[in-house]
Amino acid sequence: MPVPARYALATLPPFLLIVAGSFLGGVLPLLALMWLTLLGLFLDRLLDPPARAPDDPWAERLSAGLAVAHLALIPTLLMGLDNGRLSAGAQLALFLAAGSFLGQVSHPNAHELIHRGPRWLRSLGATVYATMLFGFHVSAHRLVHHRHVGTEMDPATPLPGESFWAYVPRAWIGSAEAGFWAEAGRLERMGLPAWHPRNPYWVWTGGALIALLLAAVMGGLLGILAYVALCAVAQLQILVSDYVQHYGLQRLVLSDGRVEPVAAHHSWDAPRGFSSLLMLNAPSHSEHHLHPSRRYTELGQDGGAPRLPYSMPVMAVAATVPSLWFHLMDRRALKVMEAAEARLARAA
Repeated sequence: MPVPARYALATLPPFLLIVAGSFLGGVLPLLALMWLTLLGLFLDRLLDPPARAPDDPWAERLSAGLAVAHLALIPTLLMGLDNGRLSAGAQLALFLAAGSFLGQVSHPNAHELIHRGPRWLRSLGATVYATMLFGFHVSAHRLVHHRHVGTEMDPATPLPGESFWAYVPRAWIGSAEAGFWAEAGRLERMGLPAWHPRNPYWVWTGGALIALLLAAVMGGLLGILAYVALCAVAQLQILVSDYVQHYGLQRLVLSDGRVEPVAAHHSWDAPRGFSSLLMLNAPSHSEHHLHPSRRYTELGQDGGAPRLPYSMPVMAVAATVPSLWFHLMDRRALKVMEAAEARLARAA
């Protein structure tokens, strides 16, 4: 089976189940939620991580299609929650399934798109983030996170011993600010003021306001509340992915005072069969940081990258329980950093 087809078989069924469940209810919302949770736990044990598939044109076609699907899913969900035909249980399952889809499919896919070369693909990915009320992530991720990952200059890198719940407000606010100042610096180099119309923060803010207005038109106050809650669920999943993939991994300072270059051991990998397909190879995170322009189908496992003990979805849940997370990860992170310090000492 062609590799992009495997990604399609993992990502499209939950979208179709959510859309159908919005109109028909019944067990469909529950099936969508189970696809995004329990099925992954089972299939991750059976399937091998996806093989590399360089230069496959279907990779970008699927990615663009998933972005369009995301843009159709949100209004469909709001209509489903407001149609009065769904039971309370079906509404809850539908909401949780949609939130899981945004975090596990829409986010990795939008992340993929904002790193692509064609401008229309980058704009499509940015639109997806804007509809999750998280447009500034486009600026912060590309201009700050990739440049400063593993240092205190990157708000998306967890601090040593920092719990996820302490990380959330610091990373959210810090990324919004750092992304703005990075864009302002880019404009300054062009001789333009920080608040020039070419600053994309106008787009991120305007896109969020338009999305909120549409939610109000479709569902009134309850529509706005449901939409904001959905975006909050999605944003938490975006933040937890950065937290999990970089926890405890810091770039060391070299003898000349410079920070060491980004290397494979500055990101945690979690290559699994089904979750890697569902998340468009986002768990192969170390190679993405080394080669940001590579398509998701071209990513693999770097031998120098540390591995998480369980899949990304499992580790994301563990991160929400600080005592469990520290028990699982502190010793592993310390071991990786000690090995990095030993390599640096030998090279000196």
